[in-house]
Amino acid sequence: MTEVAGERIAKVLVRHGVASRREAERMIAAGRVAVNGKSIESPALNVRETDRITVDGKALGNREPTRVWLYNKPRGLVTSTRDQKRRPTVFDSLPDTLPRVLSIGRLDIDSEGLLLLTNDGEIKRHLELPSTGWVRKYRVRLHGRPGKDSFALLAKGIEVGGERFRPMSVTLDRQQGGNAWVSVALREGRNREIRRAMEAIGFSVNRLIRVGYGPFQLGKLQPGDVTEVRPRVLRDQLGTVGAVKVSDLDSRKRRASRGSRRRARRTNESSDT
Repeated sequence: MTEVAGERIAKVLVRHGVASRREAERMIAAGRVAVNGKSIESPALNVRETDRITVDGKALGNREPTRVWLYNKPRGLVTSTRDQKRRPTVFDSLPDTLPRVLSIGRLDIDSEGLLLLTNDGEIKRHLELPSTGWVRKYRVRLHGRPGKDSFALLAKGIEVGGERFRPMSVTLDRQQGGNAWVSVALREGRNREIRRAMEAIGFSVNRLIRVGYGPFQLGKLQPGDVTEVRPRVLRDQLGTVGAVKVSDLDSRKRRASRGSRRRARRTNESSDT
């Protein structure tokens, strides 16, 4: 069978940072994406570099270099581009100077702390995978008085509501009146995982702060503030993550850009004759 040339349109949108895979599929289904002037319906359509892609009537530009930002998410914000309940979102609160970005993972509305943002859909997808192996670290305040063996079940992995959670490391830091502060580390990011796991062993979470995501730390970043990861740091930290390498991505973008310029020169030369 002949191999179909090109790349799936949904993947192209993700790689350009237009949307996540699911969001891209919804945009296509809604008729917001066109190829060579014709609205498309299938996210599986293969496109080539020579195809003209538009989203909401605007041409898809050249891919920008991969960028990542650290954001200290305040409580009360939803990690979503749109919210059916019209609650304020993370993206509503970001500075106007930022380009369109995607969140790497999520923090629920009651959680706060480190949230990674990127303009690269491929990096987003890869860093969200548990197989990447990056540890997420949290400072968590519990209501109750945990003892020495209170978290033994969590260290082995626990099943909650028919869903199996991977083992998580929990360390008791201090007791503060009727509350206890603990440090939690885990390698996956399921929906409200820490809250559900703690409830399953008899504790309620009344504050949850993410302080680390892989090699990146919240540090002294203030709530609502954003800082960009320097390109050299980004290459050092992401250059060895699985099959996705920032240096490779950047080199592919440079090759694609050079190819576009060569095609443009050829077009201009043929027009002049």
